[in-house]
Formats: sequence, structure tokens, C-alpha cells
Amino acid sequence: MIAVTGASGQLGRLVIAGLLEKVAPDTIVALVRDPAKLADLAAQGVVVRAFDYNQADTLAGALAGVDRLLLISSSEIGQRVAQHQAVIAAAKAAGVGFIAYTSLLHADTNPLNLAVEHRATELALADGGVPHALLRNGWYTENYAQSAPMAVAHGAVLGSAGAGRISGAARADYAAAAVAVLTADAAKPAIYELAGDEAFTLADLAAALSDLSGKPVAYQDLPEADYRAALEGVGLPAAIAAMLAESDTKAANGALFDDNHALSEVIGRPTTPWRTTLESALNG
Repeated sequence: MIAVTGASGQLGRLVIAGLLEKVAPDTIVALVRDPAKLADLAAQGVVVRAFDYNQADTLAGALAGVDRLLLISSSEIGQRVAQHQAVIAAAKAAGVGFIAYTSLLHADTNPLNLAVEHRATELALADGGVPHALLRNGWYTENYAQSAPMAVAHGAVLGSAGAGRISGAARADYAAAAVAVLTADAAKPAIYELAGDEAFTLADLAAALSDLSGKPVAYQDLPEADYRAALEGVGLPAAIAAMLAESDTKAANGALFDDNHALSEVIGRPTTPWRTTLESALNG
């Protein structure tokens, strides 16, 4: 049996959909805080179980019978380490034979603040004794595409990444990689540095939006504090705005760039062109 944590999230949903194309529904365990959110999957025969990172004493029971586990990193920044440690301990107690974890691109050396909790989780996995693979995901192109309509409306892409190249890939590409690793004939411990085949700068992104929309769009590079304030101004929580602005600033120095094409090798096809993701965002 293959289990997926965070199964109701955007990545989790895509992983479950990919698994359904390769294995029987009753061999998939969707782990989610509120099982009611996955009633549609349960109707298809997927096993849906309650799974709350913050209720450590319930996790091992939810993992009963699971052979392979995809641990999708928690969305609760600042609480991830304790939550992930609880899952890893529960997996060991339940006899899970293999864990794949969605980490961050070059997590061992990445200067982003986001990397700190990922490094700690990777260490917990190493100490936990369960065979595991690290799916070190690069940036989702959707991190920028979701604001594409607003950028076109205002004629500007805002950011702090300078001329830094970002090797973004579509969320679906990272999901496909997780499915490939989880369904391989032999689950092998490995580290995968996953990133898009084609990198872009935010100036490239602005030019593409202009081309796709037929309206002038320019990239406006801002100091980190100003970009953070702009993100808060459009309604993002302060912590998320700070994380995105800090990540953008460090992307200027290559923190989100990788050209090893490991992602396309794992999924057996080129990664989704970043312009395609932008076009989809503009077309709704």
C-alpha cells in the first residue's frame, strides 16, 4: 500500500491522481486532517484515513499496513520539524518500509530560510532508520503564475530576484516525480534534485506575460522590504510575504537555479514549459 500525507492539498491531489493511473485504488491510502474533504476519492475506492500531524499518538495507527509513504512537507512553516519528526517516528513504529519526502532544491546548501526546516527533516529521516528518498523540489512556476492576471492588469511584475535565473517547474511535474518514485519496482534510497528544464528570470516572465496578453508588462525589481510590503498589501499574511520576499532576494544569487535535468529524467518527459503554465493562468 502507498500512502500520501496532505492528500487534500494541491500537490497531494495530483499525486493521488497519478497513482490512480498506475495502481489499484484500494492500494492507495490518502491521509488527510479532514476525511470529508476526500469523499470523492473514497467513492473511487481509495482508502481515506484521518491524519493530523499535530496528533502524534494517532499517526502510527493511520499508517498500519502501509509499505511506502509520501511525506508531503507541512504547510505550517515554523512547526514543520516537530510535525515531520512525529510522522517519521510513526512510520517506523508502523513498519513502513520506505519514505519519500518533498524537500527543497539543494536543501543541504540552499541559503533560503525555508531550507532550515527541510534540512532538519532530512536529518530526522537519516536518524530514523527507515529507507528514504529525498525529493528536493525546486520552485513551482505557479508561485509566479498565480499572480499573472494581476501583473497584466497593472502592467508590472514585482519581485526582488534581480537577474537571477529560476528553474521552475509545474506542480504537476513534481507530482509525477513523486508517483514515479513511489511506484518504482524497487524503492531505492536516493536524493533527487528536481527542477525545470528551462530557467527564467523575472524579466523573462514579464516579457512572456506581455507577449501572451498583448499588453505591456515590465519587471520592477524592488528591495526586499518593499517587495514584502507589496505582498502584504495584496493580502498575503506577513509570514508568507516575508518568506517569498526573502526567497526572491536569494534567488538573485542562484538559490533557485539548477540545470541537471533530473526532474525530466525521473518523469520520462520534458518538464512543462514555464510559458505554458503562465498561459494557463491567464486563460483561467
